[in-house]
Amino acid sequence: MALTKVLIAVKTYPILSAKYDELVCTAGFREDCSWIRIYPIQFRKKTYHEQYKKYDWIELDLVKNESDFRPESFRPYSLDSSVKISEHIGTENNWEARKKICLGKIYNSLSQVISEAKDKNISTSLAVFKPTEILDFSVETVESQWDKDKLAQLNQLHLFEADQDGKLGVVNKLPYKFKYTFKDNQGKESKMMIEDWEIGQLYWNCLAKHEGDEKKALADVRKKYFDEFTQTKDLYFFLGTTQKHDFVSINPFIMVGLFYPKIEFQPRLF
Repeated sequence: MALTKVLIAVKTYPILSAKYDELVCTAGFREDCSWIRIYPIQFRKKTYHEQYKKYDWIELDLVKNESDFRPESFRPYSLDSSVKISEHIGTENNWEARKKICLGKIYNSLSQVISEAKDKNISTSLAVFKPTEILDFSVETVESQWDKDKLAQLNQLHLFEADQDGKLGVVNKLPYKFKYTFKDNQGKESKMMIEDWEIGQLYWNCLAKHEGDEKKALADVRKKYFDEFTQTKDLYFFLGTTQKHDFVSINPFIMVGLFYPKIEFQPRLF
């Protein structure tokens, strides 16, 4: 079977799965700039040479995920399907090469993209959205540990494979949810959760830098995602639906990634 080529643009923070151990939702763009979702994939169990970064072009054997009605949803032919990384697209010329692939279709109205998600003839489940205004960045405290019953079930089934001591180790659960409050071009105000792996990893890095001081770590995250991003970045949201909420939630979307080249200031004309 011919391999599918995908530019990885989305990697969500890992979650535990009773069926697959630990999963990362991956999404990106085909060469024709259309969206594609790759799920399930046991990312941290891939070999070093298969652990792709965001904006890597990868090639892998994909088939339609028949258990997922969303048209963008595909899965590896098997969990052992190999991943070939062909090249990395960098940030040269203010993300020029990335923009050509990622910014083909941009939504400015949240109502429009939600309407398309709920239309069973379209079922849009991945989209690029451009907010008109970012109003706030908020943090909500959640449970800091994975569900004990789920952990016990996974430990009984098999061990997480490993680096040094024979175990991969369960990824740390984020003790916070990070959200943007924003407006679209119709003036509609919304609050949406950010599920991107980057923000989770930033929190852990900041926590280590501040020797466990959570307040300082959260202040650093806010500084980057609110102060820096809203003032210096041309910010876009990569939106994705969750399968079980697709037709039942008022807004089935969460932020599965961010796209943030620098703001290009236009010279003033006199």
